[in-house]
Amino acid sequence: MANELYTRTNQKIYFAGLALENWRRAEQKGAMNAPGLIQAEREASLFHLYGALLGLCHEIAGYYRLPNATAPRAELLLVSSAQGASSSPELAELIELAEHSETWLAQLLKAYSALFEPPRAPAKAKTDPTMPLIEAVSVGEQPQLLEHEEVEAWRRELKALALRFRESLTEW
Repeated sequence: MANELYTRTNQKIYFAGLALENWRRAEQKGAMNAPGLIQAEREASLFHLYGALLGLCHEIAGYYRLPNATAPRAELLLVSSAQGASSSPELAELIELAEHSETWLAQLLKAYSALFEPPRAPAKAKTDPTMPLIEAVSVGEQPQLLEHEEVEAWRRELKALALRFRESLTEW
């Protein structure tokens, strides 16, 4: 039983819940190192949610014995061209969610991939040398940090999806 595909998904959903709980505690305590703790738990929760998504993809692909059932990244399974006619209804639903940028799954994938982006210095406004030395303040786009509630909602959505998919994958 420990080697069943669903155990990895369950484990990652549980770990994401632990990271989210630690994140909530760090926000409430307001300690001096709270920003670092919050960032660490934000990243840990994204890491585990992505792992749970990959585990769910492995569950579905393993059940249907799809050719790329052991893909190392969820994106390799969540591309409609990669699945072709052999796609399952569950995987087709995941692909649909991943392809529309406003869905929770697309946002999760985007947030996870942002973890691997290098840090960027804020854009500096070009100054005219003839102007007086007054500092210009840019009100351009600032990177928006994920909120705890949003990531918790992603966890709930993924957990509900896994449970619903497992009901349809069960052989009677």
